[in-house]
Amino acid sequence: MAEKIKLIQGDVNRPQIQATLTDENTDAIIDITGATAVMKFRQVGATTLQDTITGFIATGTDGVIVFPMSATAMSGSAGDYEGEIQVTFSNGSIQTVYDLLKFKMREDF
Repeated sequence: MAEKIKLIQGDVNRPQIQATLTDENTDAIIDITGATAVMKFRQVGATTLQDTITGFIATGTDGVIVFPMSATAMSGSAGDYEGEIQVTFSNGSIQTVYDLLKFKMREDF
């Protein structure tokens, strides 16, 4: 994802970030039925996480995960952020999405 997702500081539980997981080689949807997912969220250049956001599987067979932004994530200072999605499948195997989500947060008026 090249484009940055735009956020407003302090907007709690909105927006909800929706991701669809596909296989990079085949473009096939990855079935995530029974899986759990988190998005690790941090400011660009930071080594400490701002938050770990628990997603919910919206449609497992379509590979759709929704991450409701948390009060902790949205309380960060204005600037550039990145998110890393990690999926734990029902058999315990873990897959981390290689590409980072990119965010830009500005202060609220």
